[in-house]
Amino acid sequence: MYGKVYLTGAGPGDPKLITLRGLETIRLADVIVYDRLVSEELVKEAHSGAELLYVGKASGHHSMKQEDINALIADRAMRGLTVTRLKGGDPFVFGRGGEEAAYLAERGVEFEIVPGISSCIAAPAYAGIPVTHRTLAASFAVITGHECVGKDTACVDWAWAAGAETLVVLMGLQQLPFIIDQLLANGKPADTPIALIQSGTREEQQTVVGTLADIVGDPEVSRLSSPVAIVIGPVVAMRDRLQWRKIEAVIA
Repeated sequence: MYGKVYLTGAGPGDPKLITLRGLETIRLADVIVYDRLVSEELVKEAHSGAELLYVGKASGHHSMKQEDINALIADRAMRGLTVTRLKGGDPFVFGRGGEEAAYLAERGVEFEIVPGISSCIAAPAYAGIPVTHRTLAASFAVITGHECVGKDTACVDWAWAAGAETLVVLMGLQQLPFIIDQLLANGKPADTPIALIQSGTREEQQTVVGTLADIVGDPEVSRLSSPVAIVIGPVVAMRDRLQWRKIEAVIA
């Protein structure tokens, strides 16, 4: 008899932001398959006999290919084990959780999706930036910056993205000049505010703010490293009044 797989969102980084159900699935698991951005404090919640398997991915380096991760999860479940696939943020927000769920469904393995708080809303919130505001932005859009170059066809409709009231870009630090060039070429005003938020919700969170016209030339940007959430739009200006998290190392 097959076991069950929990595709669990671990939240944006701060271990206290995991859901109650997410924490339950960690404690239930015989096997934890976890990503690079998952807090070690959460992994420690596994019971003493659990198998802990790290399959983290960093830009330019993958400890395991996605196809192999899919097979690993299914293999352990098909042995009758309870598997928690612990993913940073939410499993269905650029987490490839849909691919993993489809792989399990094709093989008749039972699974449950446990949503997590995505960094696309949590990182801005911890930097004092609301992604929507009644007088500034009635909507927001989220795109990936990781796959914006090197493809035969564009992965982003840049005319559409440039029209977003608030645009959040995840995994876009390395492609920042390209992203800004595309937005400017599609009509986004050069004085549009932008914030780069490193390690959102973690103690080491840092933020650089500027405009589309000047952010690339800011020397502080070179000090940032992934993960970085990029927020673009008038709501960034709210940070001056709403920056509630005083421990943040502000670079601005």
